[in-house]
Amino acid sequence: MQKVQIETKHVGPGEPCFITAEIGINHNGDIELAKQLIDIASVFGCDAVKFQKRTIEAVYTPKELARPRESPFGSTNADLKRGLEFSREQYEEIDAYCRSKDILWFASCWDEGSVDFIEQFNPPCYKIASASLTNDRLLRYTRAKGKSIILSTGMSTLEEIDHAVELLGKDDLIILHCTSTYPSKIKELNLNVIPMLIERYDVPVGYSGHEVGVMPSVLAVAMGACMVERHITMDRAMWGSDQSASLEPNGVRLLVRDIRVIPACLGDGEKVVYPSEIPVLQKLRWAHTR
Repeated sequence: MQKVQIETKHVGPGEPCFITAEIGINHNGDIELAKQLIDIASVFGCDAVKFQKRTIEAVYTPKELARPRESPFGSTNADLKRGLEFSREQYEEIDAYCRSKDILWFASCWDEGSVDFIEQFNPPCYKIASASLTNDRLLRYTRAKGKSIILSTGMSTLEEIDHAVELLGKDDLIILHCTSTYPSKIKELNLNVIPMLIERYDVPVGYSGHEVGVMPSVLAVAMGACMVERHITMDRAMWGSDQSASLEPNGVRLLVRDIRVIPACLGDGEKVVYPSEIPVLQKLRWAHTR
């Protein structure tokens, strides 16, 4: 299996798990809140943070934008969607801030204009959101930028994933197993899909989790996931559609801590008697020898 390079890091078997803290839209349009979330990801040892970028008029119909929807930004869906988008100046601030914290950042782009917008910051990779997996035109356009691609597979059939992989090609491709509900039910996480995807596509496979808690994400890594992506928040009770499926700061700390010790826990698969066991053996087994 070919490993995938993201900036100076490599993703694949035998490499440290690549942990992405998805800020997404949990910044609620507040650049200072975005910086606080970047701080959390950086302090606890995540490899990258991820944002979402949309050209509102390209992604949503006029009818959808006009739909009544109360939010801190106004009374229509358009008010909400525009309120959650950062400007070029704000992304320049994010770019500089991430560099100062020595953490990578990238985005899932929901339309071609957003790909062009993010490209000006020379991201190390692009994420294809689960909702965009069947958008052939966007997949081709994103691939043409020549960067590594992370493909999320929530709410998708195997046939749809097959088509997307055929279109994108397997070079510099990471596939993420995902269940697209917020938060996801434990019985619908289906982590056994991870080894199946590894066998089927022979590319690095990761996990994008929307469950409550950290255990399933840690288990995913033990099952072969080489990348984990989780939404993060300062407070799960904050306003916003993704907050309840996100990890608070202590959850981020536990996620990174537990993922980092998995290789040591798994070991090399060779059954041995460790030197540390000898004193216990000598103390407890003497009366039970043949």
